[in-house]
Amino acid sequence: MTEIESGLVRRWLHGWTTARGLPEAEPAGPAGDALRSECDQPGREVEVFALRADDEPESVARLAATVAAARKITWLTVPTLRTAAIETIVEAAGLELLHRPEWLMATDLSEHPKHAVAEPYRCEVRSEGPVTVVTLHDPSGEVAARGTIAVVGEDAVADRIETSLGHRRRGLGRAVMSALVEVAVAQGARTGLLIASEEGQRLYSSLGWHYSADVLIARAPVAPAAG
Repeated sequence: MTEIESGLVRRWLHGWTTARGLPEAEPAGPAGDALRSECDQPGREVEVFALRADDEPESVARLAATVAAARKITWLTVPTLRTAAIETIVEAAGLELLHRPEWLMATDLSEHPKHAVAEPYRCEVRSEGPVTVVTLHDPSGEVAARGTIAVVGEDAVADRIETSLGHRRRGLGRAVMSALVEVAVAQGARTGLLIASEEGQRLYSSLGWHYSADVLIARAPVAPAAG
């Protein structure tokens, strides 16, 4: 595969907005260049997701120019298999990359390994419609790890998989993912999708998730506060 399929990005984004309770993303830019999500978060009011970066790199230049001129704090997220070229385009438009590339990852949920929650942790599973939240509590009741998954059709999009600092390296991330996948499969999901940070990539790869594309995230530089 030499370019990322826009359909895969659309599927992930539909599940991501569902998982976060956001409005459905709307078309942005000419010729189906992107989808636009109103995130309404501090430091991240709007996010624009490029759909045609590899097929037409010029579309990224158009989107980057729009993001650079936006009044709201806007992020540009670009799934791509041509990372170096897209980085050059984004930086030429005056945007700054926020961090190292993340990965868009996918897996066959029927083959996902199972990991039980080890004592002394307690697992809480809460589902509301297509969205399920799994929370692991330590004996004091504090949150040790958590994660969310949203089922849209046959896709399940995992999001915000987090382990508290004092509880890491105890297999809790694996246990959270296992519990989320179990619920998603029961709801008819067959394919898992997520975007992984550099740290998360190791966890998901060990669970059989595979790389689909790099994901670049950029925004206009933030002006320093007046001294």
